Amino acid sequence: MRIHCKVVVIAVCLGVFLLLYFLGGNAADDPLLREVADEVEKGKKEEDNRKSSPSKPELGRDVAPKFTGKAPARVGVRLEENLRGRKEAKAVNRGASVNAKSRSQSNVGRPVIKRSRAEQFMHLAVVACGNRLDETLTMVKSALLFSLKRIKFHIFAEDPLAPQFEERLNQWPRSVSARFQFTIYPITFSVGNADEWKKLFKPCAAQRLFLPVILKDVDSLLYVDTDVLFLRPMDDIWRFLKSFNSTQLAAMAPEHEVPKIGWYSRFARHPFYGVTGVNSGVMLMNLTRIRSTLFKNSMIPSGLTWEDLLHPLYQKYKNHITWGDQDLLNIIFHYNPESLFIFPCQWNYRPDHCMYGSNCKEAEEEGVSILHGNRGVYHDDKQPAFKVVYDTIRDFPFEDNMFESLFYPIQTKFLDTVNTLCGRVPQVFLKQIEKTMRKVFEDKVIKHVRPRKGT
Repeated sequence: MRIHCKVVVIAVCLGVFLLLYFLGGNAADDPLLREVADEVEKGKKEEDNRKSSPSKPELGRDVAPKFTGKAPARVGVRLEENLRGRKEAKAVNRGASVNAKSRSQSNVGRPVIKRSRAEQFMHLAVVACGNRLDETLTMVKSALLFSLKRIKFHIFAEDPLAPQFEERLNQWPRSVSARFQFTIYPITFSVGNADEWKKLFKPCAAQRLFLPVILKDVDSLLYVDTDVLFLRPMDDIWRFLKSFNSTQLAAMAPEHEVPKIGWYSRFARHPFYGVTGVNSGVMLMNLTRIRSTLFKNSMIPSGLTWEDLLHPLYQKYKNHITWGDQDLLNIIFHYNPESLFIFPCQWNYRPDHCMYGSNCKEAEEEGVSILHGNRGVYHDDKQPAFKVVYDTIRDFPFEDNMFESLFYPIQTKFLDTVNTLCGRVPQVFLKQIEKTMRKVFEDKVIKHVRPRKGT
């Protein structure tokens, strides 16, 4: 009789804890509950030994494991939180002007979701001011045409351009918009005189220097100028991040391949990287490493963080620099050469690589991977080979056949440029884009067509 009473008391206690567990959601980790479960198990064994009624010990055997394991109620709570987080993240990431306050509020309490979503995207940043709307959209379009993974675009734009970006990007076909997200940021400078930074070299170009400071939640990023066109998947240059050694935190291409005709090697009045300097129009960055590194410099022996270095560096060299933010980057990596990874010129192919004779061997062998139309060559007739590629990508309808509406028009129009400085090497411009389109065709068409059984 005493044993039966003890079992009844234990069962009642167990029921109370069961109720508290499902209400609180955290009882599975309560040491007192585990102690009660152990006591039930002990009582069950005593009952078995005394050959008592089996009905009540069976209750102990069925219920105790539910307490010692994870409960369905807790799993349900987590699933509900995850689903809610995904909806909120989608609402924030897809849209135009998002200020810093709203972004921080929307991401609070979602670290797990944030990490999983970040892994799905490559990050690309661009800065647009003045009349660069169409040029920037053409760059974004070229990135989406060939890339495999989804892309998160970080667009820094002057206030009048922000609603225009939002309107134009939201007009693109759903099949395209499903492959990217974008956030539009205002032009901001965290240190120094904002007006002075904004006018450095070209309007807003110095904004790129502050990307590690502004995009604190982004681990790695590709920055490109507005006048850049992708002729192969962005995934390929993104893979260079895995080639960084333990000290490298950024990657750029040389400013020139031939020192005798390079600008820095002939005219620079400040320190610069290597023999010919580097061009910052295409810059791959590990922002996490940049934020955690102390950079050597000529001002303070102990080194400075990236944010603390920018303004004093500008103040020291502002009367000696010509190309603004690019010159400052050259100075930084002159004193920190171990921090820079150099990728081949085909990843930042500019008129300088062909207007003085062809001097980018990698592009001759493999074709141009990223076309950089600086000197305004997309909008004049000085280098029509560059303009042909730009105009064709700009006018290409997203859902048309790539070979019929993109590659063949470029190939045909190139015939009119063969007597120009850069047009005389057509294989440089056409080789990689043809290879890329064939791969896209194979991935989207051939690999998805399966012969029927018996044929």
